[in-house]
Amino acid sequence: MAYVKPEEIVENMLRAGASKANLSVGSLLLRGFLAGAFLGYATTLAITAATQTGLGIIGAIVFPVGFVMIILLGLELATGNFALIPIAVHDGRARFVRLLNNWTWVLLGNLAGSVSYAFLYYVVMTKMGHIDPATLPVVQRIIEIGEAKTLGYAQYGFAGTVSAFSSALLCNWMVTLGAVMALTSTTTGGKIAAMWLPIMTFFALGYEHAIVNMFVIPAAMLFNDNITFADWWLWNGLPVLAGNVAGGMFFTGFLLYWTFGSAHTR
Repeated sequence: MAYVKPEEIVENMLRAGASKANLSVGSLLLRGFLAGAFLGYATTLAITAATQTGLGIIGAIVFPVGFVMIILLGLELATGNFALIPIAVHDGRARFVRLLNNWTWVLLGNLAGSVSYAFLYYVVMTKMGHIDPATLPVVQRIIEIGEAKTLGYAQYGFAGTVSAFSSALLCNWMVTLGAVMALTSTTTGGKIAAMWLPIMTFFALGYEHAIVNMFVIPAAMLFNDNITFADWWLWNGLPVLAGNVAGGMFFTGFLLYWTFGSAHTR
């Protein structure tokens, strides 16, 4: 049958987590790089679609194409690994040091891919700096989003940090659910349809995703110098990463593991 039962899904989550934990550094970097770049593609597609139509929901509908490519190709996205590897460690199928190894190198790969795509996008959109970014509607929207994700939180101080963390937690609850939903079917079409739902949901609601932001914020910095490196990491990068870890690890990884995991059904 195409449908996979929850108990089998969690077992597949554990196997996937253990497999990811044992990948080589080279594989983690290369797969992470591609995943970051593909999310950059998806983000610019979504922003372009929303800007052209004036409907944000259209951007949310098309954004999951990047996630689909990542999952079907077996690439490495740190935010998805925040749910899969911790439960594999807890279940004794992977070592904690391998978790740290995976998260570190995948994040670096995701960052490199996202920033590389941001730079190439900047080159294309401005003809290497010969066109004023402010005259381009899509670019102006990217600048607005980048400023909202950094300076927008900064104006509220600690409350802004808590807001960014909470938004990131809610985001990765859905993003990691997307990775899990891909395991609910044995057919390619079924996987795509299932994972599309939570990914579209998080993007439509505007929640904070660390890897998406690794494209959006650097791109906004290239187009406009209002945002500093410190603004990026102090007001968005660090609190969003922490929220993504908490949301993915607890609300998706461990809640499903505790409910359907083999250790609790034997």
